[in-house]
Amino acid sequence: MTPAERPLSPHLQIYKPQLTSVLSIAHRGTGLALGVGAIFFVWWLSGAAWSDACFRAAQAFWGSWLGKLFLLGWTFSLFYHLLNGVRHLLWDIGFGFDLPTTYRTGWTVVAVSVLLTLFAFGGGLYAWGSP
Repeated sequence: MTPAERPLSPHLQIYKPQLTSVLSIAHRGTGLALGVGAIFFVWWLSGAAWSDACFRAAQAFWGSWLGKLFLLGWTFSLFYHLLNGVRHLLWDIGFGFDLPTTYRTGWTVVAVSVLLTLFAFGGGLYAWGSP
């Protein structure tokens, strides 16, 4: 059998996305977002230590719509990654391997992450432009 005739392993284009795979990919993505966000956080802190002009530039970015959107995404990433990490720790002790519990805890992680993000930004809704 020549290499071209060998069957190929199924790939992402063949498999239907499942909650477990989507949450796994999201966990990795939020980990990357937290790393990038940490760089911006250090920029903000070093601007405060360096000079007033540097700090004002950082504050201007965080006060812009793009900065606020970035902070919203970073906050969601923090809560999601934290809660999904706790979920993985529970798996390490043997809890939640059956499919119904896996789906229930997965949806719970997503819902609580959204709720905590909204709660964290709840006091800042006026900064988004609502009356």
